[in-house]
Amino acid sequence: MTTRPCAGCGAGVAFAPGTSVLRCPYCGLEQQIAPAAGHVREFSYDAFLAKPRVRTLAPHRFACPGCAARTESDAISKICQFCGTVLIADTAADAQIAPEAVLPFALDRNGARTALRAWVKSRWFAPNRLKKVSEAESMKSTYLPHWTFDAGTVSDYVGRRGVHYWVTESYTSNGRRRTRRVRKTRWHPAAGRVTRHFDDVLVAATAQVPRERLDKLKPWPLERAVPFHPSYVAGHHSLRYDTEPQTGLEHAKVVMAGVIQGDCRRDIGGDVQRVHSVNTSYSDVMFKLVLLPVWTGNYLFAGKTYQVLINGMNGEVQGDRPYSIIKIVLAVLAALILVAGVVWLYQVNRA
Repeated sequence: MTTRPCAGCGAGVAFAPGTSVLRCPYCGLEQQIAPAAGHVREFSYDAFLAKPRVRTLAPHRFACPGCAARTESDAISKICQFCGTVLIADTAADAQIAPEAVLPFALDRNGARTALRAWVKSRWFAPNRLKKVSEAESMKSTYLPHWTFDAGTVSDYVGRRGVHYWVTESYTSNGRRRTRRVRKTRWHPAAGRVTRHFDDVLVAATAQVPRERLDKLKPWPLERAVPFHPSYVAGHHSLRYDTEPQTGLEHAKVVMAGVIQGDCRRDIGGDVQRVHSVNTSYSDVMFKLVLLPVWTGNYLFAGKTYQVLINGMNGEVQGDRPYSIIKIVLAVLAALILVAGVVWLYQVNRA
């Protein structure tokens, strides 16, 4: 375990979002974070599979140098709940895969509050009282673990190519013979092979936050990620992963399959396509663990707690929200009145 004491007053310092410094929350002294000497690396997935893995992982044990409290946690970094000292686990001694990269927070607490206010104000059918919510009651800056995967793919597909053509048909309407143009499709068998290289397919490596909600926080500027250094997580909460790389790769393959499906359709050509089967082989699979910045929090409204997530880079907000039954009923009534008015005008004009 490591700590980051202030050189001025001895208190714990924290990474200041949007900067490259550690800042003391008490005396304001700043310490520059040294630029990373290396670069972000990726690791062979096949080599990882060849190594024995620890199935059961013990939580990190923290001994606070400030108050001597001893605690256990699954977090990589945290703040002592008794005295506020910054605590960072030694990931080198962990049986888990160590983070290779981190995307440092760009959005500070004030920025997160501003994003939350804008999100609240933009919610349709929300109760008017919700507009008064200015910030989450328990806003926490949290680094969430994600896997990235690279892979070369070769996909053999079988499908059909549809080509549109037009015919003239005769029909009877009100006793009269009429003609009309009708579009039809002529189908042809199709088969082929498409190749693609995938880079940094992102998959959440924690089940503590709904995966669907995390996916909606994308895109992430992964090109701005830097080699992991404890300084960037100092003063912020960081989770260890609980989704293994094997499971992560399966999720990544689902993402890749959607892209490959589009490649197959473009290769088939024609006006419309049908893809019956795709057989994909993967090569040179590489992966890494990266920590992404998310403001997590809850806000209390009408006696119920709602969760929100805020992208720590661009302020994108995803979360739960209440609905105003009165506003929904009024909107439905207004729509019914509008439809009734249109029908009435149509009947009047027809008469």
